[in-house]
Amino acid sequence: MADLMTKPINYEVNGEQVNLSGQMVRDYLTSGNGKVSDQEVVMFIQLCRYQKLNPFLHEAYLVKFGSSPAQIITSKEAFMKRAENNAHYRGYKAGIIIERNNEIIYQKGAFSLSSDKLVGGWAEVMRDDRDENIRVEIGLDEFSKSQSTWKSMPKTMIRKTALVNALREAFPETLGALYTEDDKDLNEARQPRSINAKEDSKQAQSIDDLIEQDTEPEIKEAQPVQDENTVIDPEEIAREIDEDAAKTDPTNIFENPAY
Repeated sequence: MADLMTKPINYEVNGEQVNLSGQMVRDYLTSGNGKVSDQEVVMFIQLCRYQKLNPFLHEAYLVKFGSSPAQIITSKEAFMKRAENNAHYRGYKAGIIIERNNEIIYQKGAFSLSSDKLVGGWAEVMRDDRDENIRVEIGLDEFSKSQSTWKSMPKTMIRKTALVNALREAFPETLGALYTEDDKDLNEARQPRSINAKEDSKQAQSIDDLIEQDTEPEIKEAQPVQDENTVIDPEEIAREIDEDAAKTDPTNIFENPAY
């Protein structure tokens, strides 16, 4: 473990060499106000290595608040690249589910009338080696969270969430073991029970505020690790990431215009 913290490992991603060490992860590739442990850093490095992810291109990142376990997150862009690299991938369709005049409508894209009621999202992934397309329909009430991006762009977020779930079902061999910011119970699955439930709840909301955006933390300059008691405003972090997220929608890059 000590070697991985100081000596970079080398691996290839899409023809490019990636050099990654534990110190690089600590200095440039973590977000939040928590101090990541050596074990969490090594787990992150090994995930990137074996899953062929390039964290410097924001395909994976590490988030930690306070003493809660670190969250290893894979970006939606990485999901899309995996799908594009599969020889059997034949594009996708995705949209929202709305209620209009007491009728349920499956709308393509993320546009609706002001009088429509948003109830969910849907996505369909095509493979040429399957008799049926892989289709997923999800409800807004189950996946929607109270963070800023879900409040300001609920249609875009529910559509993306449906797409990620459809891609996971369509390509379980390459995406089944990866977690994205859309995994609803990601915090609950990885965090142990704490005596201070109120504090843990606040930290969980902070993690969601940070990772729910469809972009990742920007690479930052190396600086001393902050004390766990340092007060950092998670809303400020979320606002900064929201601004970056609004500039681009990586899930639209690979959408097949024929569908």
